[in-house]
Amino acid sequence: MAEKIILIGNPIAGGGAAFKIKKASDLLIKRGYDVRLMFTGRKGDGETFARDISEQPLRLVLVAGGDGTYNEVANGLVRSRIPMAILPLGTTSVLARELHIPLSVKRALDIALSGTLQTVHLGKITFADSGIKRYFLLMAGIGFDAEATSGVNERVKKFTGKGAYFLSGLKTLLRYDPGDIVLSIKSEAAAAVLSPKVSGHCAIIGKASCYGGSFKATPDARLTEPCFYVFITHGKTRSALLRYILGILMGSHLTFKDVSYLKADEIIVEGAAPVQLDGDYAGTTPAKVEIERDALRLIVPAPAAR
Repeated sequence: MAEKIILIGNPIAGGGAAFKIKKASDLLIKRGYDVRLMFTGRKGDGETFARDISEQPLRLVLVAGGDGTYNEVANGLVRSRIPMAILPLGTTSVLARELHIPLSVKRALDIALSGTLQTVHLGKITFADSGIKRYFLLMAGIGFDAEATSGVNERVKKFTGKGAYFLSGLKTLLRYDPGDIVLSIKSEAAAAVLSPKVSGHCAIIGKASCYGGSFKATPDARLTEPCFYVFITHGKTRSALLRYILGILMGSHLTFKDVSYLKADEIIVEGAAPVQLDGDYAGTTPAKVEIERDALRLIVPAPAAR
């Protein structure tokens, strides 16, 4: 009996996504796999699909889309024994850059079928006001980037890709007036106690090193390590924000005197600020962020292929 693969695809992810998803399905069928194709049609479908099939006897779940689709499916597969692999199609596909997975459909499929299986740790955020819990693969952004993400016009994004984020970021910058957030950082390196509270205006809680593409906002963070690295900004002005953005683009942001960069196992965030998870708006602080250990089985390139 042929091994079964579920292909969850976002047909509007960009770059001819629907065509590439069908191509991937055809290639898998030609290789002798029993493929079931599931197209997402609205926000949340990826998580629902993944949760519904999380106990089935599958070879793997292949996710074709961008970081938002990966995030949804990962939320549905937490603690499942089914491996997840990705086929990059989205606006940026930060996870693909983090894992060094190529944009070529055929090469990405080769990795999905013959790559290395790794169990990775996820971030988990619990929003205090609603009690809602969400998992994330890459990062939780608090403040400016979350506000810019929440303002992205989906129709513009469909046609311009990254341009929609640039336009929303520009609008957010023009009206930038952040409130205060306070982060309490718990780290095993600090005897597992909460450190003195760190105040700021924006923060990036990194579970992976890449951010917004190949930029390294939290360069020491790794999917395979059970910890976060947290980048916190202390300047409140628009000029300070522009300097932080340019610093991240140039890789010099960690040298600034008005930032903090900390290793953490758990973070409690006080104050009211928007939050994005893996590039999609998710809610508003206060919130608790912690590590969910050994949460997801992920297919990555074999060491020799990286």
